[in-house]
Amino acid sequence: MLDFVFHNPVRIHFGKGQMVKICDEIEDGKNILITYGDGSIKQNGVYQEVMSLLTDKAKSLGKKYNVFEFSGIASNPSYEHLMTGLEIIKSKKIDFLLAVGGGSVIDGTKFLAAAAFYSKGKDPWEIVLKRGRGVERALPIGTVLTLPATGSEMNGNAVISKKSSKEKLAFYSPHVYPKFSILDPTTTFSLPKNQIANGIVDSFIHVMEQYLTYSVNSPIQDRFAEGILLTLIEEGTKIFKDKDKDKDKDKDNLSENYIRDYNVRANIMWAATCSLNNLIGVGVPQDWSTHLIGHELTAEYGLAHAETLAIIFPSLMHVMREGKSEKLLQYASRVWKIENENENENENENENENKIIDLAIGKTREFFEMLGVKINLSDYGIGEEAVNKILGRLEKHNLIKIGERGDLTLEKSREILRNSL
Repeated sequence: MLDFVFHNPVRIHFGKGQMVKICDEIEDGKNILITYGDGSIKQNGVYQEVMSLLTDKAKSLGKKYNVFEFSGIASNPSYEHLMTGLEIIKSKKIDFLLAVGGGSVIDGTKFLAAAAFYSKGKDPWEIVLKRGRGVERALPIGTVLTLPATGSEMNGNAVISKKSSKEKLAFYSPHVYPKFSILDPTTTFSLPKNQIANGIVDSFIHVMEQYLTYSVNSPIQDRFAEGILLTLIEEGTKIFKDKDKDKDKDKDNLSENYIRDYNVRANIMWAATCSLNNLIGVGVPQDWSTHLIGHELTAEYGLAHAETLAIIFPSLMHVMREGKSEKLLQYASRVWKIENENENENENENENENKIIDLAIGKTREFFEMLGVKINLSDYGIGEEAVNKILGRLEKHNLIKIGERGDLTLEKSREILRNSL
């Protein structure tokens, strides 16, 4: 196992009814900016509950907050829109940020938190260009998670897009870890199936980027990672493969169905958080090539983040199999229960292992398809012309040697993209 330092300062309040803890976490007298997306939290009641807590509940506790709002943080949060939020922060003297939404809202809020104290006269986009280096302080953040996917509620990472230059880049700073995060699975009940599916894919690939590299004798991290993968597969299957089983059940079984549905969503929510709260990534090499290539696809074509991951990752496993073979075989055996049985006496061990790897890649594709997530660029009307466009973008951002060993070259990226058509 590699040496590491692990520290995660985020306090998690998990479960139904935990939103009430917001007032316990935020000090009296704060100027709070609530950040959210397209307004879906007003349709599912989350917005009303948060506002009630910050007014009525706070009053009963002897607290008073000055509450302001900043909405419209979309998927792939844009720098241009976030800069309008920065103006609110400065004009209203905001001293606490409360992100209510999914990963994009939380990521955008992290950028705002860092930008609020960025050096006067400097362009805050430098925060992203420098990958977070230079961030010395940030506004405190709390989150109410409504879409499990990115793990942003329990890490210091954020991904921001700049529309004017078609860029999508990530940054990290220990200063933008949330102080607390509320994880109430009931907030996900109104999510459309495609968002749940995308969240599962996103979480799955987060795990694989930390797991599917090369062995450094880290059985704890491996078993944690495999447990998350198995949970995502099992619970995702319950929602999507078994989604029609309860249609004809009578009202007497509604309570039972509610509990099952709550537990499924609770398990998916916690799995998504654990996928990227840094625990499974300590002491092991990490890849992140799928994300880097996927970000360029999103920036160029506007595909959802999880859609790009589902397209790129199976092809990456195929192209990079030689360097990842040990972990691929472990993944095949432990996650998909594909056993190493060589029934053909004339087949050498290498041929047999390649068959096992092919089966594991096939199982991964089937899982994504079962969730309803497409796995080819052509499914989105994107053709051969994308290969050179994305390669050009990778070269522009100096992503010419990526991966856990730095051996995923532009030529290999070309092969991955061609296999993704």
